[in-house]
Amino acid sequence: MRLRDTLSGALVPVPDGPVTLYVCGVTPYDTTHIGHAFTFVQFDVLVRALRWLGREVTYVQNVTDIDESILAKARERGTDWKTLGDRETARFVDDLRALRAEPDRLVTATSCIDTIRQMIAALLERGAAYAADDGSVFFRLSASPMHGELSKLSRERMLAVSASQDDADTDDPRKEDPLDFALWRCWSGGPDEPSWEAPWGRGRPGWHIECSAINLRHLGPQVTIHGGGEDLIFPHHESEIAQSEAATGVRPFARIWMHTAMTRMSGAKMSKSVGNLVYVSDLRGRYPPDAIRLALLAHRYREGSEWSEDAVREAAARLQRLQGAAREADRSSDAEERLRAALADDLDTPAALAALEPAAGPTLVRLAGVLGLRLASEG
Repeated sequence: MRLRDTLSGALVPVPDGPVTLYVCGVTPYDTTHIGHAFTFVQFDVLVRALRWLGREVTYVQNVTDIDESILAKARERGTDWKTLGDRETARFVDDLRALRAEPDRLVTATSCIDTIRQMIAALLERGAAYAADDGSVFFRLSASPMHGELSKLSRERMLAVSASQDDADTDDPRKEDPLDFALWRCWSGGPDEPSWEAPWGRGRPGWHIECSAINLRHLGPQVTIHGGGEDLIFPHHESEIAQSEAATGVRPFARIWMHTAMTRMSGAKMSKSVGNLVYVSDLRGRYPPDAIRLALLAHRYREGSEWSEDAVREAAARLQRLQGAAREADRSSDAEERLRAALADDLDTPAALAALEPAAGPTLVRLAGVLGLRLASEG
């Protein structure tokens, strides 16, 4: 299998040996919208395809259950961060289960506080981080000479994007460089803000270090494939590279970077900030989960798409046709070879779906299962 590596821009083969996959998950509030689902269904197919091709895969996904966004949302809703996070995580898992897109391990950031502290301690010891007087800790960008290699953004553009984030702090006077980023945030003393003890001061982790720590704890210092939405390339994934490689000394942190394109609606990127979200839970009330999954697989992972209700209606009709063919006598044609070629060619899911069309009966049911589609009743 060959995949488009974001860092090099080239189609590269998946390295030999066991495959470790890490995909950035959700911050658990306002979940799960169809943009989330597009990313997680696509990576689920990647895992299924690799296993079908005989590869051993371990798939880890995170839940960012503590950061600036979830604290702000909890205050807005008049609840505490943990109640909000637990409730939304449960909704998210329910949606993933319905779409048959669950990872092997779904890991919360707060379950890895010890690893986060260990990584920060290593960065401080190596001079790649520095502590402010109040106990906050920042990554020293000058310790990462390759910073910017993934996003290929200019410094001016990095500053603009950083200033637009929920945790924007480019004008923080405690920082040596406006692009240095927080590894640890000192506790404000607020009763609605969680905090943990650390040698440099009581506080909580910054956003970026959470994913590096989960990777290190569950997959080791290097991951085969690291994925997520393309909106995470900068600053999140760029920061992960810098701090992980500085803390462990292992380069590259990820052997392949794989990013899904954004889902749009009415011409605008589907996002919480815009407010143009379509939720999986709402769609599940009107369409079978397999129809939703089919609609998401009709677009290749790295090509942007426009979401509409017509898309899922068409997918539901297509699902019915496939289910009808599944009840016919067995017919394979060259479907398996075409499916294999489509998936090996940078996870071309539209071509993979087209490959199913000539098949019928048990062969169709089996091959559709590679894409996570259920065409026969279970039980």
